[in-house]
Amino acid sequence: MSDITVGSAVSSGMGKTKGLLEVGDLPDGTPVEIPVVIVRGAKEGPVLWLHGCVHGDEYCGTFIIHHLLRSLDPEDLSGTVVALPILNLTAFMKNQRMSPFELMAGGDLNRCFPGKPDGSFSEQMAHAIYGPLREQADYFVDFHTALAEDVRWALFANPEGEVGGKSEGMARAFGYKSTFPTPMDMLIGSSMITAAGDGIPALIVEAGGRAHFFTDETVADGAERLANVMRHLGMLEGEVTDHGPLNFFSEFAWINSTRGGLFQCAVRCHDVLQEGDILGHYYNLHGDMVEEVKSPRSGVVLAINSGPAIVNGDVLVHMGVNPRDV
Repeated sequence: MSDITVGSAVSSGMGKTKGLLEVGDLPDGTPVEIPVVIVRGAKEGPVLWLHGCVHGDEYCGTFIIHHLLRSLDPEDLSGTVVALPILNLTAFMKNQRMSPFELMAGGDLNRCFPGKPDGSFSEQMAHAIYGPLREQADYFVDFHTALAEDVRWALFANPEGEVGGKSEGMARAFGYKSTFPTPMDMLIGSSMITAAGDGIPALIVEAGGRAHFFTDETVADGAERLANVMRHLGMLEGEVTDHGPLNFFSEFAWINSTRGGLFQCAVRCHDVLQEGDILGHYYNLHGDMVEEVKSPRSGVVLAINSGPAIVNGDVLVHMGVNPRDV
């Protein structure tokens, strides 16, 4: 077996290895080092690369990755899992989406890949992460969250040919019903699209909500679905669970608030809506209902704003348009 090296984590053979990958520096010169876990199996096989907390307040994916890692026995594994469970560490520590050290540059890490060695804080971080990913990974899964604890949907990179087909296979093995086959001209700078452009089949999972808005059941279910992806890839033994047809949608729609107030949502994640269906109601501070909100589009509800205090322009509902069973 050849060595697999990610930062200070060096795996030379079967077993679990932990280390740190330096991705930047704090203002006092202290290095920013993110955790790396490598689990290498007794048999040769593919390298599955995992990311959590690309956005610092999206903790559910970190818990899913940790749950999976605790369950893996290298004796039963073919291939290698490389996990970076807390990618955006400075944002993670502040319980916010983007790094507090982004200053004037914007800084959505998931629009910064493959990164720049002389770019912004997040671009340099992406550069440090993506080099070993591109070198080592055969498959890639990136975990995110949305707004509410019952969020369950996925995206896969969908270039023509083998990479798109393998990405779809991972999505079907993970099995979230609402899934977006993502064109290569969307989500530019995301690690998923960047990896697929370099020939690495890639999947994004959206599970649970930001901060503490997710459940133990979501974590356990996500880890089991990830293990099913590994069975699909031949990394774990056992029958691959068939989740049935997926509900592919063709584009996103965001319904934004046109006024401020207290918003009571009338829909839930996974509801399939028709244009004109009621999304919810606005109330003023005296408790009077002031407006009924209707959906301007048909589609499946991917995420909702739990509110209840809404400012005009905030996203009320995130939808997937033109869903169809495939």
